[in-house]
Amino acid sequence: MHKQTTVSEQKVPFARIARRNSIPQVQAWLIRVAGLLSALVVGSLLILALGHNPFAVYADMIDSAFGSRIGFNETVRIAVPLLGSALAVGLAFRMKFWNIGTEGQILVGGIAATYFALFHHDTLPIPILLVVMGLSAAIAGGLWGLIPAIFRAKWNTNETLFTLMLNYVAFGFILYLQAGPWRRAGTDFPIIPMFEPVARLPRLFGIHIGWVMILLVTALVYLYLNRSKQGYQLAVVGQSENTARYAGMHVGRIIMRTMLISGAIAGFVGFIQVSGADFTLNETTAGGVGFTGITVAWLAHLNPFIMVLVAMFIATLERGALRIQTSFMIPATIATLLIGIILFFMLACEFFINYRLVLRGRKGGV
Repeated sequence: MHKQTTVSEQKVPFARIARRNSIPQVQAWLIRVAGLLSALVVGSLLILALGHNPFAVYADMIDSAFGSRIGFNETVRIAVPLLGSALAVGLAFRMKFWNIGTEGQILVGGIAATYFALFHHDTLPIPILLVVMGLSAAIAGGLWGLIPAIFRAKWNTNETLFTLMLNYVAFGFILYLQAGPWRRAGTDFPIIPMFEPVARLPRLFGIHIGWVMILLVTALVYLYLNRSKQGYQLAVVGQSENTARYAGMHVGRIIMRTMLISGAIAGFVGFIQVSGADFTLNETTAGGVGFTGITVAWLAHLNPFIMVLVAMFIATLERGALRIQTSFMIPATIATLLIGIILFFMLACEFFINYRLVLRGRKGGV
């Protein structure tokens, strides 16, 4: 009998992860504050190792983002595609459809918008041209997102790999356009011509009006998720597909509809990027925001309005990282590492808010 008990105890792991039932909001925010302070401390050690004053570096990062009108405008410009990508990701993730293809959907949207900017800028009035560019980008991104949704709904394929691979297809197609049919005449470099002024988004308060558009999209996504029948259906599918089927919901149709909307938002971000920020299309149009948007969505707990704050926070870090490269001669790799440290600690906070570490022989957890 004693031997059986010993064997049973040996099967119990020394440490395991268990989900928390609930946690007071005050405690959750204390964890977040502690995580941010810990990230700043670790980042300070890295900055000290480079021979710089951490307080001066952090102050310079904040000043670069909010210390001047130009700096603030640039921070908002960085935050706009991050927010749009997070909204697209959040819709799919709420349904537990792991859309890792936002990057490609942004690129496809940019391709569609660029077509009209290059070949119809002299045949369409300015307002109509911009509307057509935006609609075509949303449609193209939506259809690109619909492809993996159809395969998931019909044949239960792995959407993570499917959406990820489609990113490379979109990227490769842009390279083809650069070197082939859309290549700028009279140059040996594979680049696409810059947009004419009529195909560029107007500016409001010194920033292209894409920031207004994406805030409107944020409000619409919130209403869709929380005030519509379709948003309720989406949440039920995310909780349990079997429950949704039992309730009479057409799960496959909901998956396809949601990914159509998710891809459309991402494609619209592509339009904002090519028409408002870059004024052309290239392989860096998405610039990694499709992946960073995942971080924004998770840190915001898929809440559209919280995504606005998180996107601005990450944009501040990115803007500050660019500034300290020149003002303190900190290498770009180290500046990126500093951002990674801060985001890692913030994501770790969210993990420990939702889960606890249980040690062998302890009923509680940490």
